[in-house]
Amino acid sequence: MNFPFYIARRYLLSKKSHHAINIISGVSVFGIAVATAAMVCIMSVFNGFQDMVAGLFTAFDPQLKIVPAEGKYMAADEPELMKVRSDKRIAVWSEAIEDNALLTLANRQVMGVVKGVDDEFEHLIDIDRIRFGEGVFELHADVIDYGVAGIGLLSALGTSVDFPPIQVYAPRKGERIDLNNPTASFNHEEFYSPQLAFNVKQGKYDAHYVITNIALARRLFERQGEVTQIELQLRPDADADKVKADLIATLGEGYRVLDRYEQQEDTFRIMKVEKLISYIFLTFILLIACFNIIGSLSMLIIDKRDDAITLRNLGASDTQIASIFMLEGRMIALVGALLGIAIGVTLCLIQQEFGVIKFGRSAGSYIIDVYPVSVEAWDLLVVFATVVVVGFVSVWYPVRRLSRKYTTQNYQQ
Repeated sequence: MNFPFYIARRYLLSKKSHHAINIISGVSVFGIAVATAAMVCIMSVFNGFQDMVAGLFTAFDPQLKIVPAEGKYMAADEPELMKVRSDKRIAVWSEAIEDNALLTLANRQVMGVVKGVDDEFEHLIDIDRIRFGEGVFELHADVIDYGVAGIGLLSALGTSVDFPPIQVYAPRKGERIDLNNPTASFNHEEFYSPQLAFNVKQGKYDAHYVITNIALARRLFERQGEVTQIELQLRPDADADKVKADLIATLGEGYRVLDRYEQQEDTFRIMKVEKLISYIFLTFILLIACFNIIGSLSMLIIDKRDDAITLRNLGASDTQIASIFMLEGRMIALVGALLGIAIGVTLCLIQQEFGVIKFGRSAGSYIIDVYPVSVEAWDLLVVFATVVVVGFVSVWYPVRRLSRKYTTQNYQQ
């Protein structure tokens, strides 16, 4: 066994001549353990919120989306798209047009997003997860066009799922507005209510989107034979990452293939930045907790001055003696890290199982009632590495200087 490690282990586990040193060592381990557990819990809470938001968007966003790399519209029958459409790993291929329009009802006007979809869209999303109302999801019947709007949009228009026809306006392509007759410069359509709305619980969709059939959208925006996106659902046995890579290679630089996280890039980027900032602040707290190790080792070095002289007389070098106390500090950091991770994971599992910490006193006030947590192995590895590195670095210079000061000074005397 390594000589400095053997002595350091004995110092860590054995009783000291002064009981206060044991107490300070215990406080050092406890402080690092608390900081480590806090890092595990907070990062797991951020993971939980990210999973929750991803689950909400999943109900509306496709598994993969193909969009043009430049511009907004693309021809639906492009050769590259037709080549991709024959891929047997794709279970649902849905064409869609999505653009801004003015929606009016009675004396109310709201700017919204009209999303025209084909009949395959019904197989692309789980409408039962987001439905609001008792109607049937349908977008056209004979000569009637239907629209399924978000509940926030219906509220802005002052109506419910049982609404009269909503009028939709969009500017004509390449035409200036005639101030004498403004309505002549806009295309006009209307859609009826299927006694159904959707509630994704995200303002981006609920307050702005209305889903209708793609034929109405093409007439409204004058985009016959064009789409803004192709939405895909893969077969259950397909590897989404592999399919995405193959689609990118087949389509070339003229198209982009977006997964669910890339479709909500802004939202998840903000969450990652918040998580990173929290991690940095907690690392500073951990650094402060490591000062307890320095205090503990300072007292230990003073307490073991006679032992250091004996070891030096037996042939130990100053470097080896300094290594003993260095290893002592690092073992305190390591024990605190392992204990803190164990405590943090235990608290997260308790929260997952029993939902101890809640958002409010009354159930149903928020989207979820308890704080979501999700423990990820990568986060545990990052936390462990952070604690070990911060602990090791923070004790290096102080311990090296203190060991030289006290042991060498006493030896010379």
